[in-house]
Amino acid sequence: MSTTIEPSATPPATPAPPFPSLPPAGARATTEEFWATARRHLIRYSGSDFTPAIIERAAGSEVFDSDGRAILDFTSGQMSALLGHSHPAVVEAVSRSIATLDHLFSWMLSRPVVDLAAALAATLPDPLDKVMLLSTGGESNEAAIRMAKLCTGGHEIVAFDQSYHGVTHAAGAATFSVARTGYGPVAPGNIVVPTPNAYRPLLTRDGEHDWRAELDFAFTMVDRQSVGSLAAFIAEPVLSTGGVIEPPPGYFAALKRKCEERGMLLILDEAQTGLCRTGDWYAFQRDGVVPDILTLSKTLGAGLPVSAVITSAEVEERCHERGYYFVTTHVSDPLAAAVGLAVVTVLAEHGFDRIARRRGERLRHGLLELQSRHDRIGDVRGRGLLQGVELVTDRVDKHPAERFGAEVTAACFELGLHLNIVQFPGSSSILRVAPPLTITDTELDRGLDLLDRALTTAARRA
Repeated sequence: MSTTIEPSATPPATPAPPFPSLPPAGARATTEEFWATARRHLIRYSGSDFTPAIIERAAGSEVFDSDGRAILDFTSGQMSALLGHSHPAVVEAVSRSIATLDHLFSWMLSRPVVDLAAALAATLPDPLDKVMLLSTGGESNEAAIRMAKLCTGGHEIVAFDQSYHGVTHAAGAATFSVARTGYGPVAPGNIVVPTPNAYRPLLTRDGEHDWRAELDFAFTMVDRQSVGSLAAFIAEPVLSTGGVIEPPPGYFAALKRKCEERGMLLILDEAQTGLCRTGDWYAFQRDGVVPDILTLSKTLGAGLPVSAVITSAEVEERCHERGYYFVTTHVSDPLAAAVGLAVVTVLAEHGFDRIARRRGERLRHGLLELQSRHDRIGDVRGRGLLQGVELVTDRVDKHPAERFGAEVTAACFELGLHLNIVQFPGSSSILRVAPPLTITDTELDRGLDLLDRALTTAARRA
């Protein structure tokens, strides 16, 4: 018996194409179309809105929006464009490497990787001479914390309460300047201690910040919280995202002794302070202390994703014997290494540590002059071309002027100056000033003038 299938009276629908048609090559969206598309398709990855401009290009110390307006960049991009935007040496390194040697199997080595490792070691004191090259700051801190845990056999990591080391697993767990609500448990074994802030000291003696007593108190609390498995203390020499807070001279030497007494390693995260920004090649040089592990990122790539973990032969050997494993897709990538090598070479050949020191003094002098005329500036602090300006409602009670800070940054942008204000609890009234090391004196003075005008405008609106 056979079954006859009658033809359908309605033909089947034509399947939709797997992807919508793309706009023609070279098509340029209007401003309204751009923002509509952005709102439709972008994940909002921060609590604040995107900067209200379409950036078309960047060069030197300026970025340019779709109206052709030049905006002076006092943040070095995301605190990373150390040599300004589109520096010729970086452009040449990228162009050459992308055409000849861009990415390799993670176990393969190339000359740029070895050359950059040697160049970094040459800028550092003994015994820091073992280097691993990665992509981002969070990634380098993950690798460093993993190394410290394996080396010591402990798992507890200590950090400052205004710390920022990344948003991934272990780096995020050692970050306390960002709210943790809503994400569930973090890696166990993280201990927090107070940040030594001379402007807002926890302990004083005869009216002065008693940081030694504060440090003793901090480690009393560490010992009480610890389950006997301390691995490392991780810190920035200048807590940049946490409010440009600079621990006092001598603090890190004393901190290193506290770590040694407990068998802990000291990890210094120089994502934003390393490679000449503070007027020294590394910010830890001021204190005459050498970390057990050093991490570099933002400034190493001068705007591109390059990072490094640097340690001693002793730590590296111990970790290797215990099977240290941190293989990523882009570990030892030759293109990233070529960029990093170009950056280190330019810094060394042009003496940018001295340049940053000199221009930093000019910047600081200008900020202090503004403080003398604007009573909302409570404190000016920092080193080299990394300066912080803390805004307060009153210099006596030092109450943070958070809304005023937001108004100042908005006024700056209207005037053609991009200035960053830290957006996290406890630091959202602090302006972070970090222009490229290649900025000219004329551009520095122009930025200070724009900030002066923005402070005046915001005060009138208040």
